[in-house]
Amino acid sequence: MITIPILLLLALYFSVKAYNTIIRKRNQVENALAGTDAILKKRYDLIPNLVSAVKQYMTYEEATLSKITSLRTSLLEQNSNVSERLEKENQLSSLLGKVLVAVENYPDLKSNTNMLHLQQSLMEIEEQISAARRSYNASVMDYNNSIEAFPANIIAGFMGAKRKPSFEINTVERETVSVKDLFDAK
Repeated sequence: MITIPILLLLALYFSVKAYNTIIRKRNQVENALAGTDAILKKRYDLIPNLVSAVKQYMTYEEATLSKITSLRTSLLEQNSNVSERLEKENQLSSLLGKVLVAVENYPDLKSNTNMLHLQQSLMEIEEQISAARRSYNASVMDYNNSIEAFPANIIAGFMGAKRKPSFEINTVERETVSVKDLFDAK
């Protein structure tokens, strides 16, 4: 008779512990995403300055600059879900990389002090974004593991806890970059 209440107390203890762990890990994911958003906001604020500085020199890259501006605007609206935002962020990172490579074709722009400062700022922010994405992905992995491992998965099912998406790069960005092609693209 004494063992039944003890078993019930143990089950209650482990259920509460699993519930609190899941809540803590979900909050870590949200915090990591908020930290990433703060760094992305810095990049969004920098983009208009970069586009303005580059625009006068890069007439044939106008479509790329327009696409960057459009993506920036759609990301600021925040009407999309996390997966859509992650995809748009990847597209924006890719386009910004292309702009920085294209700047090499413009000696006057390349040597412009403001442009050099903007380039350096953008590179620093991209490094911070990369670190924030790694932090976010680590939090997501920890959270996803916690809601899928037994016996916490039972509690997670009752809570309606769902897997969170990770930041992933697209297939093109996984390919090896040919530096020769970048220098020959004049």
